[in-house]
Amino acid sequence: MNTPTAKPAPAGAKKPAVQKEDAMWLQKELINKNYMELATARANNRKVSATFVPGNLNELLMCFDFARSLPETNALQNGMRKKSGKFIMDAERDGHSEDVCTYVKADLGMMQGGEIGPTGDPLPTPDVLLLSYTGCFTFMKWFELIRHKYGCETVMLHVPYQGEGKIAPNMRDYVVRQLKEEVIPTLERVSGVKFDIDRLRQYMKESAKAEEDLVKVLQSAKNRPSPIDGYFGAVYYIGPIFTAFRGTPEASQYYSVLRSEIEERVRLGKGPVTPDGDMGEEKYRLIVEGPPNWTHFRDFWKMFYDEGAVVVSSTYAKVGGLYDFGFRHDPDHPLESLAEYCLGCYTNLNLPSRVDMICKYIEEYQADGLLINSIKSCNSFSAGQLLILREVEKRTGKPAAFIETDLVDPRYFSAANVKNRLESYFQMVKQKRTALLAGAH
Repeated sequence: MNTPTAKPAPAGAKKPAVQKEDAMWLQKELINKNYMELATARANNRKVSATFVPGNLNELLMCFDFARSLPETNALQNGMRKKSGKFIMDAERDGHSEDVCTYVKADLGMMQGGEIGPTGDPLPTPDVLLLSYTGCFTFMKWFELIRHKYGCETVMLHVPYQGEGKIAPNMRDYVVRQLKEEVIPTLERVSGVKFDIDRLRQYMKESAKAEEDLVKVLQSAKNRPSPIDGYFGAVYYIGPIFTAFRGTPEASQYYSVLRSEIEERVRLGKGPVTPDGDMGEEKYRLIVEGPPNWTHFRDFWKMFYDEGAVVVSSTYAKVGGLYDFGFRHDPDHPLESLAEYCLGCYTNLNLPSRVDMICKYIEEYQADGLLINSIKSCNSFSAGQLLILREVEKRTGKPAAFIETDLVDPRYFSAANVKNRLESYFQMVKQKRTALLAGAH
């Protein structure tokens, strides 16, 4: 594999300053391809679905030839392109509270602005809204608002919460029954396409291939130095599999390329690629809980790599599936597999399970501690984070800290504040290390 560098610019274009691995460029092409499919859906007589990232049933939606829109992805893409601030303020002027999830407001503000998507291409009105993860109450209200605006069909899959910390057979059966009796018949009716379970099996074979490669990539961070950043870098890696490409040959190809690239970095003893090129010396290894801030994504990441801090694993990279704990889409049991996928989202886990998961990461990835990015407007992630922080510190003896930002509202990113807190935290990690070394002697 080529050593990752900035991609050569086409003739006549300016060379991009941002350094990315080849696979990062490839995933960008995939995301843009999906926006093009959405923009041309009406001209190609395709029906359009909208659904969310956690527990998304991409393989099932593909069985009905839907062009697939993901409102969360639209919001974060607008955040990265510095467009979300205006949309949020438009939604607030329209009566939405300051405390409402900023993904929702960015999406609603975009709708008011004439349905132009993040890439500048028009986004079509959805024909069906599929709510396949109900652990976030905001998702339900969000789709109510979209349904109210467009009058489109809505189908809801009720997914039980893992209150006991495991998936019981009756929970799985309950979800499968809904798939058979409600979800599939509705998708057949809206699309005009008959459900073909063998087609679903074929997509699942591709999903399992991609999932296998993704896990190898994420677990490569157990190496020293870690060849990847498991939070900022992982955002690129999880893009295709958590959105409209899981189950496609393009996704399998992407993860195969990515895995080869990362294995080459391990072989060469290299650290992660950052927007400024290869990262310098690895000084701190962190686990991060909570989503990133999208409006200042590059500045936020720079605060870490400037200090030699690499995130070796993050809970956000598991929001669309806990593949590193063994789950794979199973073509031999397609509907049961879809049910388990929905039930196994990170935010569908109870707090003790989340604590166990983070402690396991700290041990297996030899991390120096836990950092929580508490998101002002995301209750799904932020509820219980203080408890998580205290429990993890108590069980691992490793230092933990809080920073606070928001998803896509630029008003809630204070660079100076975040930088100060990070510097204090790295100081704390250093002191803890020194004390441990002194104790060892």
